[in-house]
Amino acid sequence: MAGLVSSHAGNMSVRIGDRLVITRRGSMLGRLRPGDLVETGLFRDDSGIALASSEIVVHRAIYAATSAQAVLHTHPPYGIVLSLEQDEIVPVDSEGSYLLHRVPVVAAEKTIGSKEMAELLSAALTRYKLCMLRGHGLFATGHMLEEAYQWTSAFEASARIAYLVRAVGIEPIEYRHKSERYKGW
Repeated sequence: MAGLVSSHAGNMSVRIGDRLVITRRGSMLGRLRPGDLVETGLFRDDSGIALASSEIVVHRAIYAATSAQAVLHTHPPYGIVLSLEQDEIVPVDSEGSYLLHRVPVVAAEKTIGSKEMAELLSAALTRYKLCMLRGHGLFATGHMLEEAYQWTSAFEASARIAYLVRAVGIEPIEYRHKSERYKGW
């Protein structure tokens, strides 16, 4: 997962009709095996639930609120750093501006698998492709996992650029056409 999670962190899922396939708790996203995938009900528990990721409540809430067919949750380091200070992350680079526009940051008191997280993230993801949970990580949606991964990868690349711009004290010269609209998306 190219620096987006540590070896046994993060999770992903796909919606298949009224079923959900989600990664097993503690699985290695970069080396998934068949036993690392848990199938369970989209909105109800069944026998597969015991091994499912602790974030299943969040994935279910996102599927209930959106048309997403896939959800990816990672811990992108530069995105997390920016989330500690900002309520939204607005890319300064061209690719990030074009693909992402802006990424909201939400804050929950309990940051792992909580109902509060599920409510905040699912609400934000009705309007955005991605949402950061302050200090924890990114949730991205897509029609396929590959799409959610594309948004996630583009986000972390943009977050890194934004972090570096801030770290060296650069005041960017605006170069984007109609850039005043970027903060309003």
